[in-house]
Amino acid sequence: MRSWPYPVVPTVAGSPVPLSLFDTADQRVKAVEVHDGEVGMYVCGITPYDSTHLGHAATYLAFDLVYRQLLANGHKVIYAQNITDVDDPLFERAERDGVDWRELGTSQIDLFRSDMEILSVIPPRDYIGAMESVGEVIEMVQMLLDDGKAYQLDHGDIYAPITATEQFGYESNLDRDTMEEFFAERGGDPEREGKRDPLDALLWRGHRPGEPSWEAPFGAGRPGWHIECSAIATNRLGHSFAIQGGGSDLAFPHHEFSAAHAESAYGVDRMAEHYVHTGMIALDGVKMSKSLGNLVFVHKLTEAGHEAGAIRLAVFAGHYRQDRDFSYEALDVAAQRLATWREALSVEVSEEEALGVVDNLRAALADDLNTPLALEIIDGAPGDYEGLIADAVHGLLGVQLY
Repeated sequence: MRSWPYPVVPTVAGSPVPLSLFDTADQRVKAVEVHDGEVGMYVCGITPYDSTHLGHAATYLAFDLVYRQLLANGHKVIYAQNITDVDDPLFERAERDGVDWRELGTSQIDLFRSDMEILSVIPPRDYIGAMESVGEVIEMVQMLLDDGKAYQLDHGDIYAPITATEQFGYESNLDRDTMEEFFAERGGDPEREGKRDPLDALLWRGHRPGEPSWEAPFGAGRPGWHIECSAIATNRLGHSFAIQGGGSDLAFPHHEFSAAHAESAYGVDRMAEHYVHTGMIALDGVKMSKSLGNLVFVHKLTEAGHEAGAIRLAVFAGHYRQDRDFSYEALDVAAQRLATWREALSVEVSEEEALGVVDNLRAALADDLNTPLALEIIDGAPGDYEGLIADAVHGLLGVQLY
């Protein structure tokens, strides 16, 4: 799958500061592990049945910040992302609109690429569609079946028991009642007859008439949602890697199960050393949802003349882990902030003063992406020295000033 062009990322002056991020599993901020100068990062991608709204964009902007901090520290980032281009929501939307599900998926993937390019998001090295990874999923499902860590029901459906790993539940830290609630709300099938436990997750959906399917040794069908990410991530980043990321609504069941599948298949204690989750975005105090019709689309904002840098600053005004509000007033404030920075940084100051600002900016972002503090630091900059601060804002925040 083709991603999008790599943006210009200036070299950042100042001293590197090791990046620390909050880990959902351990419930604390801790240093990101770097192995031989490399960091593996996997961020769950879109299901392409609708346009990219600001909630989606905020998640990818947060992990773009992670990428930029690591890059500025001299590390190589191996970044992988999936696209769930075979899934029920896509089929349902296509049937509702009377279009082919493949055409719908292609059109929304193209729009997502365009949005990411406009927002100067660094693309993943590996951008992989579910259809591209079916062979990898089949191999992983077969491994689990062979090891007795999966079981098959009627219609060719294959499930992974929650008992396949001793540590199931460590990633989300949720109690059983909450798991059952979220599992039912977020794509699970607790009422499926024959399952050993209502929480057991679907690995492979046996072929049904009218649905796409692929041949496999255990019967034709298509991948489950969670194992798609397990296979894509571990085949590109290794059986255990540094960062698994996505929105907070993915912590359970999606990330819990994608980790469990990998851990039971390969015998590792943790699929990821960090599980990093972003907060949800509301519009004027109301959660964005398709049913309410209050989604803010990135391409609509840019078509209306809002600068990409202002969109980024509006998102960064709140901390990435917080559920937070977006408003057009906040976007206007961000645009004014951008204009103020451009004027203030046109004043020449000493190299020492400029480097002090850059070092403070690095430190704020290295501390669990403290963007509100980072913006305040730039607000207080007395000027710049030969573009050092402007390059740091561009390189670390992805906001181009000139």
